[in-house]
Amino acid sequence: MKKSRASQGQPASELISKRIAELGDWRGETLSRMRKLIKKADPDVVEEWKWMGTPVWSHDGIICTGESYKKVVKLTFAKGASLTDAARLFNSSLDGNTRRAIDIHEGEAVDESAFTALVRQAVAHNRSGKSKPPKKAKS
Repeated sequence: MKKSRASQGQPASELISKRIAELGDWRGETLSRMRKLIKKADPDVVEEWKWMGTPVWSHDGIICTGESYKKVVKLTFAKGASLTDAARLFNSSLDGNTRRAIDIHEGEAVDESAFTALVRQAVAHNRSGKSKPPKKAKS
């Protein structure tokens, strides 16, 4: 797995591990479990630390972010609206034209095979270049 350097001089992977440990409750366990699934789905994923402390997983573009709030762990897929979600994992940010999110509450389980398939689909979408703006026609 490639590693991205964080602005504080520590590797992003270390900062993400530190965040998980600091949470110290179901949110840390959930974020850790989802992180492992992301790495399982894409061994070449790049971990980043952006926007003043948000874990980000990328491969040829952002796959998803992992945020923790008091009552939810939120995984926001940057191009989620372009993905097929047959298992209906997306349950948040459903009205936008670009992003989609999965909110995980305490005690909730996520279908692991459907989640890893969604991550792989996000990587394939990033690699396809579909998220890039179209080139202007020459005059």
